Parts: sequence; structure tokens; C-alpha cells
Amino acid sequence: QVTLVESGGGSVQPGGSLRLSCAASGGIFSRYAMAWFRQAPGKEREFVAAISWSGDSTFYADSCKDRFAISRDNAKNMVFLQMNSLKPEDAAVYYCAADLGLSVIVREYAYWGQGTQVTVSS
Repeated sequence: QVTLVESGGGSVQPGGSLRLSCAASGGIFSRYAMAWFRQAPGKEREFVAAISWSGDSTFYADSCKDRFAISRDNAKNMVFLQMNSLKPEDAAVYYCAADLGLSVIVREYAYWGQGTQVTVSS
């Protein structure tokens, strides 16, 4: 059983930056692909970014490409999402997810955190 705890959310003005963190415990972290998803009110949960177990492969949603960067530190059991040039449409609850397979599909991830709120407004 893998437990994931997100942190780093908050309120920021358009154009600002935030760095989300996700701490993992309860499993062999380096075996798992990790991903970030987000869910805005009234919308379905959507893919944001994913990273392979080694960190060698990363994938991004088109809406986040060139603005967001996913990274991981296997020694510290952590995954990060650096978000730059934030837009109001980026506002959502951001979730960290883990699974043995790398995917961009919500239902293919077995383990989820509780989420952290990101608000983008002036």
C-alpha cells in the first residue's frame, strides 16, 4: 500500500508560480511511475504530467506543456510539479498518483493522494 501526501498548493496571481510536492510512503518508490492530475469544480479529473520510475521519461498535457515541469527524487521518495506562468484555468485540486505502469489515464492509477488546492486569480 502506497500513501501519497501532496503539499504546496495555494493562491497565486495569473503569471505566478507554484511548486507542488508529493511525499510517498509504504512502498518501493523507485518502482512506481508517478503522475499529477487535476480536477476543477464540475469537471472530470484530467491528466497534467507523468514521469517514469527512473525519471527518464516525462509526459505532459498539451495545456501544461512548456509551463509545467515534473520531476522526482527517488532518494527522498518525492515527486514535484513546478508550475510557471499560471493561468486562471489552471485552478483546480491537484492530485498525485502512483502506479507500476506509466500512463496518462486516470483509471490506470492505483494510488492517490488527497489533493492540494491551487487557486489562480487576481
